[in-house]
Amino acid sequence: MRIFTEPEKQFITEHLHQQPSALMLQARRYPDLPVSELVQQIQARQKAMAKLPAWAKNTDLIFPANISVEQSSSEATATFKAALVSGKLLIDLTGGFGADSYYFSKSFAQVIHVEQNRELSEIANYNFGLLGAANIQTIATTAAAFLQDFTGHADVIYLDPARRGDHSEKLHLLQDCEPDILGLLPVLLQKADNILLKASPMLDIELAAAQLGKVAKIWVVAVQNECKEVLYLLQQTPPAQPEREAVNIKTDGNISTFRFNAGQEQTITPPYSDPLTYLYEPNAAILKAGAYKTITQQSTVSKLHPNSHLYTSDTLISDFPGRVFRCTGVSRFNKKELLARLPQKQANITIRNFPDTVAGIRKKTGIKEGGNLYLFFTTDMHQKPLVLYCEKV
Repeated sequence: MRIFTEPEKQFITEHLHQQPSALMLQARRYPDLPVSELVQQIQARQKAMAKLPAWAKNTDLIFPANISVEQSSSEATATFKAALVSGKLLIDLTGGFGADSYYFSKSFAQVIHVEQNRELSEIANYNFGLLGAANIQTIATTAAAFLQDFTGHADVIYLDPARRGDHSEKLHLLQDCEPDILGLLPVLLQKADNILLKASPMLDIELAAAQLGKVAKIWVVAVQNECKEVLYLLQQTPPAQPEREAVNIKTDGNISTFRFNAGQEQTITPPYSDPLTYLYEPNAAILKAGAYKTITQQSTVSKLHPNSHLYTSDTLISDFPGRVFRCTGVSRFNKKELLARLPQKQANITIRNFPDTVAGIRKKTGIKEGGNLYLFFTTDMHQKPLVLYCEKV
C-alpha cells in the first residue's frame, strides 16, 4: 500500500470527472507522476461516486482494485444494515473495502474487520484511521482461520460472500460463493448470537431459506426500486415463521417497508378483477420477497391474474408501495388498434405475464421509448392477453 503525495492527490481531484482512457493517453504530460496508479484511483472513485459519494470525493482515502469497489455495499444499504443490529461486538468476516464495517462501527462498541487479502486489509485499516473509526480492528486472514482461532463470543457475525468466479463471472448460489457459508454455519452459530448474511438478489429466497435453515428474518432491500441485496438473519432458535420485510430506499432517503409472513401468504385467497380505474405495480422489493397475495389485504386491491402481479381498484390507494397509474383504456394486442391509439408512436412498455418481450413488441409495432403514456402488456383473469393504457398518478 502506498500513500499518495499532495501533488498526486491534486491530480486525482482535478481529473476526477475525466475519462480514464483519455488521461492515460496524456500520461507523458506528467513525467513526475505515476499516472497509471492515479488513473486507477480515479477509476475506482468514479465507480464509487454513486455508492459512496463522500468516500469518492475524499482524496486522502486509498481505493483498492475496481472489483472490490463494485462488490462494496452502498452508503444507503450499509446505513440500513447498521440500523438493524447493535451491541458490543460485531465481526465482519468478509471485510473487503470496509464500507459495511465502517457503518456497523456506529452501532457497536467494537468491530473486527476480517479480510484475507492483506493489501486490502491494510487499505481498510488506513482508511478507518482517516475516518475516525477507532473501534475497528483489522485482521488479515481467512474467515475459516479466524473462526478457528476466535475463542470469544460475538453479538453478530456479518458475511457478504464474494460472488465472482475464477473468470470474473457473477455467481449467486450459496455453494458457489466464498467463503463456504453452508459449511461454516455450525461454527458460526456457536460463535455468535446472530448471523447476518448478505446474499445476491438473484438467489431464490425459498432455496436459500431451505439451505440455511434457522432463518429468523429476511429483508429484501431495494434502492430506488432496484433490488440490491437480500439479508438473512440466522439464529440458533428462530421463530417457526420468519417475518419478511420488503424495503425500498427512496431517492430522498425515506424508506418504504412492507412486512408479511411467508406462511400466511400461502393461505390467502386474493380477490380477482378485470382492470378498474387504477392500476398498481408493487415495488421491486415486494415482488422479490413474494408478497403477491398479502398485498391485496394490506392495500385493498384486486389481482388481474395469479401470475401477472398487477393489481387494480376503483378507489385510489395513494399510499400503495409501488407505482400507481390511472387506466385510460384496455385493448387486445392488435398492431393496427394499438397504433391508432398512439399517434406519436411513443410509450413506456412493461411486460407482466405476457407471451412476448418488450423488444419484440417494439420491433413489431415501431413504438419508441418515452413519453407520458404507459402500456402494460399482461394476461387477465380470463387467461386473455391484453394491453392496458395508463398514465401515472
